[in-house]
Amino acid sequence: MIIVGRAVAGLVLAPMKTFDKVLVWFRRDLRNFDHAALHAALSQGRQVYCAFIFDKTILDPLLAGPNPADRRVEFILASVTELHHALVEQGGGLIVRHAHAEDGIPALAAELGVDAVFVNRDYEPAAIARDEEVARALEQDGRQMASFKDQVIFEKEEVRSMAGKPLTVFTPYRNAWLLKLMGPNRLDGAPDPEVLQCFTGDQDTSALAPLPSAAPAIPTLSDLGFVPSNLSTLPIPTGMDGGQELLDDFLSRMADYDTARNFPGIKGPSYLSVHLRFGTVSIRAVVQRVIDAMRSGEGGSGAAVWLGELIWRDFYFMILDHFPRVVDGAFKPEYDRIEWETGAEADAAFQAWCEGRTGFPLVDAAMAQINETGYMHNRLRMVTASFLIKDLGIDWRRGERYFAAKLNDYDLSANNGGWQWAASSGCDAQPFFRIFNPVTQSERFDAEGKFIRRYLPQLARLSDGDIHAPWTATPERLAKAGVVLGRDYPQPLVQHDEARKRTLERYAVVKKSFG
Repeated sequence: MIIVGRAVAGLVLAPMKTFDKVLVWFRRDLRNFDHAALHAALSQGRQVYCAFIFDKTILDPLLAGPNPADRRVEFILASVTELHHALVEQGGGLIVRHAHAEDGIPALAAELGVDAVFVNRDYEPAAIARDEEVARALEQDGRQMASFKDQVIFEKEEVRSMAGKPLTVFTPYRNAWLLKLMGPNRLDGAPDPEVLQCFTGDQDTSALAPLPSAAPAIPTLSDLGFVPSNLSTLPIPTGMDGGQELLDDFLSRMADYDTARNFPGIKGPSYLSVHLRFGTVSIRAVVQRVIDAMRSGEGGSGAAVWLGELIWRDFYFMILDHFPRVVDGAFKPEYDRIEWETGAEADAAFQAWCEGRTGFPLVDAAMAQINETGYMHNRLRMVTASFLIKDLGIDWRRGERYFAAKLNDYDLSANNGGWQWAASSGCDAQPFFRIFNPVTQSERFDAEGKFIRRYLPQLARLSDGDIHAPWTATPERLAKAGVVLGRDYPQPLVQHDEARKRTLERYAVVKKSFG
């Protein structure tokens, strides 16, 4: 049985030290500060061990692919190493194992003789099943497992309708979220201290246990079976220090986020998504900093917009928790009646999309970005998803899986939510008849072609007017730019206007839902 604890100020499981030995199992919370499970363990355990498992259940399928390089594994390894050194400075250390978590955690708990294992909750169905299996094994050995809220501000039933049901439309959810955090005065007052209270400052770390003498060293990348990726060549700082560096940088330009976020050729986003994914930053601390900026006026018009993006994050976690069917099917079941393109022609079109060979420069540059860096600008995630689904007529699940394999910040809830939004099959999604025009999007959000030129250098000499749709350029202008369509850059896979008509026909099976 998993004992559920609340991550709030003054959290206690009992008025005195309850456990002789506690094991804190780190997962997607790779930091030693403002950490709900660690705080609870230090409050309730006389001796506290810390561990991380490189889970073979997750890693082995990655190794089964053709390329045993994964930026995420390298990011985690670097962040785990930093966390270990930070814990050593506090008198403890991080026990790191490479095993199936279902076996490794109960075995380590028995080896250390702990009374309980403390974790921060995960909301993905596979993780929930894993934790239940671990909890059963621990219970059979006479040990407990306690879980705490840490990676979201609100979870499960905490934000709901007046009728007590999940809010599946974002605007009412956002309003209820803000009301719960800020009270009726919203940003005129301080947020609820029990929600954003960080577990820092007076935390006593004297209970941290040093590493057992027989503890193996942290595995190397090659020990895990992987080879280096290009992570070291990318501007992706790792670990807690990297997360703080990016947060400080973003706060200095957050005031312009509402407009800057839409243009992939400029430094607009926070770039914190991978740090939020692996918990090298604290979501509570991040939200507090944003609210402080809003209350002081330093956040400009961008702070509230970014806070809205963080609320979307909680929203999608809530949807996944309440409606796990979205992992494999449409949130709106009627959308599973849509007949997608299949067969060799569809497979070839999908492969062209994956490889950035669609003939639409903004789409292809975005796919080059994700393939080369593991990151894609949020505006471009919408554009590329819309193109795959509504220009090529390919099942959104295929694109979702491709992003899952490529994104450094891959998070099931947000990735699924984003793809279902684009497919119009999700909760509070765009209507099915809203179809992004990739050329119009390019002209509006990359008007000078700065982003396209960065990732498609073969088009760099085209004019700002021609670079968005090279097939419309005259032969003379193409020749002047050194571009031969079909050789240097492909002809467009589809005609957008014709594809739009086919999409409206395809979606006719659900049109009555909007009648």
